[in-house]
Amino acid sequence: MTRGRLLIGCAWGVHLLTASGAAAGLIAIERTARADWRGAFVAMAVAVAIDSGDGPLARALRVRERIPAFDGATLDNIVDYLNYVAAPAFLMLRAGLLPAGIAGATIAGCVMVASAYGFSRVDAKTEDNYFRGFPSYWNLVALYLFCLGFSPAVNAAITAALALMVFIPIKYIYPNRTELMRPLTLALAAVWGAATIAMLPMLPGHSDILLYTSLAFVVYYFVMSFALHAHPARVAARRAR
Repeated sequence: MTRGRLLIGCAWGVHLLTASGAAAGLIAIERTARADWRGAFVAMAVAVAIDSGDGPLARALRVRERIPAFDGATLDNIVDYLNYVAAPAFLMLRAGLLPAGIAGATIAGCVMVASAYGFSRVDAKTEDNYFRGFPSYWNLVALYLFCLGFSPAVNAAITAALALMVFIPIKYIYPNRTELMRPLTLALAAVWGAATIAMLPMLPGHSDILLYTSLAFVVYYFVMSFALHAHPARVAARRAR
């Protein structure tokens, strides 16, 4: 086998890796239907691991150049919508995190519609490597609401507010690609990842220390995103356009 054919085969392997995330999403939904909350969140975590690894691999192997007739970005969006939106929205309903009946279904429907809009925007990812609008991390929203034990009404208010934020064009950090503060972001993200993974075997229980260690990165993420968006130099640049 020539080196070129080998690299094309590796490129197809990256697409297969991306597509395997859809299988993880299906397992998350199946586990949710059986009220196996730990299994559902573990499957979502596997999907996140796949999503975190396939992008750097695709760029390293120049997958777009080697297989120009196959749109990996479309595949990635399909899989991400399943794993970051549909599966966690279903879990929030099934686990009783949202109000029963039409109220909860309406909130979950708003999540689906808002995220469909967010995924369909051609400028959802900016040229300077930020997400535009809340980037539909509903798997994490579901995990934190599950562990924090708020009432369904409070959960509904939080979820509705985040769904609305999908439409507000604030820039949010793209952790492994936003250049400004990236070393700090990645270091804190590593701590967050370790704490969050350590929480999974404990579900449906949790450790407060691990939970709040994990939440600390979420606070950093929002505060830093808002701070960078409101930075005077960035405001001036937006006004100049």
